[in-house]
Amino acid sequence: MIRAVDAVLLNVPDLDLGLAFYRDLLGHTMLWRTATQAALAMPDSSTELVLTTDHSAETDLLVDDLDAAVARVERHGGRVVAAPADIPVGRLAVVLDPFGNQLVFIELSKGRYHTNDKGDVLGVA
Repeated sequence: MIRAVDAVLLNVPDLDLGLAFYRDLLGHTMLWRTATQAALAMPDSSTELVLTTDHSAETDLLVDDLDAAVARVERHGGRVVAAPADIPVGRLAVVLDPFGNQLVFIELSKGRYHTNDKGDVLGVA
């Protein structure tokens, strides 16, 4: 059901400060950037390291069918914290497993961000 880790989000007070550390000092390549988030590549993984100024730290787990994944967790003792909702690249939901662990499920049904050569998001492709 869970295919992969799509992204690890890290809260930073300012994107430029976060990029100065994670991109410039630690050497991660920027993939895309919006006004409140910037994604960096991890060399041995397709998982994105996303710096964000408007979310808490979280791990986004990639699923093929968001509604089925949420229903399955609920059927087996979990509960929905945030119902499935549209996001620019697809849909997202937040659930708690039966042990109280928060799981953020993401379905990339609309694609991934398309960027210019600076990493600015131009749309979804």
